[in-house]
Amino acid sequence: MAAITLGVATLSPLGDRVFIKVGASEEKTAGGILLPDVAKEKPQIGEIVAVGPGKRNDDGSRQTPDIKVGDRVLYSKYAGTDIKLGTEEYVLLSEKDILAIVA
Repeated sequence: MAAITLGVATLSPLGDRVFIKVGASEEKTAGGILLPDVAKEKPQIGEIVAVGPGKRNDDGSRQTPDIKVGDRVLYSKYAGTDIKLGTEEYVLLSEKDILAIVA
């Protein structure tokens, strides 16, 4: 079986899906206590690295996504599929799971 090397440039989301680079999780609490890896929460903010062509409407046309590559977004905590490419963590999710664009 041949090995496949995946990279961000080789992935193109389908439909209304987006590919997000997950932001770094908090290393310590507000009080300064260092958190072990098992106690860290999954971050909910990330940067969009790829956007699909958009959802298909009933008439066959595409609805353009409200977001674009480079936007920082807040997304649902348990949404999407977690993907690890090298040392970087990503999540592939539907546009409807994005809650807000972070300025």
